[in-house]
Amino acid sequence: MQKFSKPFRQLKDPRAANALHELVEILFIALAATLCGAQGASDMAMFGRSKEGLLRQFLRLKHGVPSHDTFSRVFRLLEPRAFETVFRRFMAAFAKANGVALTGIVAIDGKALRGAYERGKAATPMHLVNAFAAEARLALASRKAPGRNEVEGALEVLQMLSLEGCIVTADALHCHRAFAQTVLGRGGDFVLALKGNQSKLFEAVARRFARSGRRSAAQRLEPSTHDRRETRRATVIRDASIAAAKLFPGVVALGRITSRRRRRDRAADKPVVRYFLLSIPMSAKRLLQVVRSHWGIENQMHWLLDVVLHEDASRARKDHGPENLAILRRLALNLIRAHPERTSMRQKVKRAAWDDPFLLSLLGHMR
Repeated sequence: MQKFSKPFRQLKDPRAANALHELVEILFIALAATLCGAQGASDMAMFGRSKEGLLRQFLRLKHGVPSHDTFSRVFRLLEPRAFETVFRRFMAAFAKANGVALTGIVAIDGKALRGAYERGKAATPMHLVNAFAAEARLALASRKAPGRNEVEGALEVLQMLSLEGCIVTADALHCHRAFAQTVLGRGGDFVLALKGNQSKLFEAVARRFARSGRRSAAQRLEPSTHDRRETRRATVIRDASIAAAKLFPGVVALGRITSRRRRRDRAADKPVVRYFLLSIPMSAKRLLQVVRSHWGIENQMHWLLDVVLHEDASRARKDHGPENLAILRRLALNLIRAHPERTSMRQKVKRAAWDDPFLLSLLGHMR
């Protein structure tokens, strides 16, 4: 509890001075409940009542377990940027204590919270931009996209991070000068997908690969999954002149990956060609690894948030509630993943709810 309290006591309590329940105790119960699969304030209050004896082993609970209204009010009023700052400090200390490096590949991508929409606006739910350490498989930061503008949200997320020793990856939406310059300014490098949104640069890069010249190439055959086999071939050319002519900062090399997929009992699909801008020289084999790792943010973070922690099913919609609960879920996901138990994430959540010693081991892993 002390390790949790140290960073989270820095948060300003948004409630009146005569509030009965301590903010840190509310956040701790909410985190423990989320580790057990709680989806909202009512679940948190029920968890607290069910586990009151266990919680009193390390919480005072001077005025008993908070009600669901208290949990709801706290998360609606808590300042998300301050909560996010404390989350990042906590994760930096957590990674250091557990010998986890948060360098390497950092993937940036957006995610909609399907249930977090204003009344009558189901088609425009709240949009978050997430940063994910692909090799450590930990969530690093998130920020609500202002006006659902993922481009602006991504720039804000980058400004929150120290990117020394990191390679930032992003899809073609973020292949623009401001994103590249921000990554470089924060001390990182980038590998950005290049598509038609940068039409002139895209055409110039495609023409460059069509010409002969010195290049690095590598090929990889992916293991058969879902009745399909896929071959990827990467090519890297060192060339800074094309991007420089288009005033795109920092590019020192160009990448191309050609994918060929064949499904069982079917003819092979047409090849898919993708281009990339690189701010750091690398081999074609390394490019294959970097590009493949980017999709960890979808498969190892966004998918788990929805399937294991039921993020899309959350009905929190008011004030800062959706954003703050999203930050809490990312903290819970990191703790669940870092636990050494060799079982699935879903089973860890169920076991935490059923087995008090296992829940305590998840919480104790916060050291």
